[in-house]
Amino acid sequence: MRSVRVRIGVLGLALLTGLAAPMTTATAADTTAAPTVEERRLDGAVPQEILRRSGFADAAPDFARALDRAHSYAQARRAVVREGTELWRRAVDRAQGRGPAGGDLSRDDDRPLYWARLGMTRELRAWEPGFRLGEERRARLLDELERASRGQTAIGYPRGKGMKRVLVTGFDPFTLDRDIRISNPSGAVALALDGTVIETADGPARVETAVFPVRWRDFAEGTVERALRPQLPRVDLFTTVSQGRVGRFDVERTNGAWRGGFGDNENIGRTETIPVTDPASQPQWTSTTLPYAEIVAADTGRFPVYDNTSVTEIPAGGTEPVVRPQGPTPGSTARAGGGGDYLSNEIAYRATLLRDRLGLHEELPGGHVHTPVLQFGAGNTTEVTDPEFVRNRLDIIEQVRSIVTVAVSATERTRG
Repeated sequence: MRSVRVRIGVLGLALLTGLAAPMTTATAADTTAAPTVEERRLDGAVPQEILRRSGFADAAPDFARALDRAHSYAQARRAVVREGTELWRRAVDRAQGRGPAGGDLSRDDDRPLYWARLGMTRELRAWEPGFRLGEERRARLLDELERASRGQTAIGYPRGKGMKRVLVTGFDPFTLDRDIRISNPSGAVALALDGTVIETADGPARVETAVFPVRWRDFAEGTVERALRPQLPRVDLFTTVSQGRVGRFDVERTNGAWRGGFGDNENIGRTETIPVTDPASQPQWTSTTLPYAEIVAADTGRFPVYDNTSVTEIPAGGTEPVVRPQGPTPGSTARAGGGGDYLSNEIAYRATLLRDRLGLHEELPGGHVHTPVLQFGAGNTTEVTDPEFVRNRLDIIEQVRSIVTVAVSATERTRG
């Protein structure tokens, strides 16, 4: 995902409930909601082809049947958590070569998870149970489904010493009205790396991952902080990942506290300071603590990797935005971080601000990595996949794996 610069030239195709006793009357019809903007895209030919060619077309119908077997809110919640968790596990297994492929779509594809989840949320939104559900409880179930099917509730590391702990996050596909076929390599990275162990110069490292929606409202409601707050104090390194510029990786040095207004997957834009708790102590900028020099110097794959220091700011005492290639100046107001002013910058800002508020700035390496734009083969304007598209995605996945390996090894050398 990218900044306002996406809109002016560089195409960056670019994230409990209490249990209640059942009610006996069927009065849920007045609480159902119309499909969302995202869910309405689901009936198009491309999403249906992706679901069919991956074997994920059965996810929403199976989920609907599971809901129909629930006769209380407690049973419904258990079904939602179980089915959401199973969807995430199924997508991870497929990406990592376990079980049947389900069709001829390449296993590294992140799109089946996205479209299957939307089919499930649409079923839950329209469900009319035989007990009183209510708008608030339906919203809780939708939240449970989102979190479980994104891997956010399944993050777990082995106990004891000897294994480093790494957290990596990705995103859903986005700009779908521009091209409904779009895949997000950061989501594919999350599926490919979840639960894997990478061998570094200083021993093994366990990688856990999660995926976030491309929706401003979820971020304002604290979805990033809720998922990451329990994890950051116990990991050795984290990186948020998203799709960025054409033909290159970027390690983003600085993140800005500004939303630039580009439309999200609900076709809603937000132009404002990033809303966080305790805004009185909110900084305009946060910075990476990833070992960017070592990452850039290493041979991690076919795409070049840059230490991106540029930001856009309103200088202290000024009124107009200015691009600063070497980073922000004292007292300035953020208008774009190195990663722009969209949700990729925002997840980087929120994650690193959370790191700092937890008192971990000096001891926890963390920041944001932008992948290259995932491109189709030359001349492909209609097909959902092609050999070059698959090769590009696989190369991006492997290069992120290498970047993480370098980062963990460099961090251990620095500490040692």
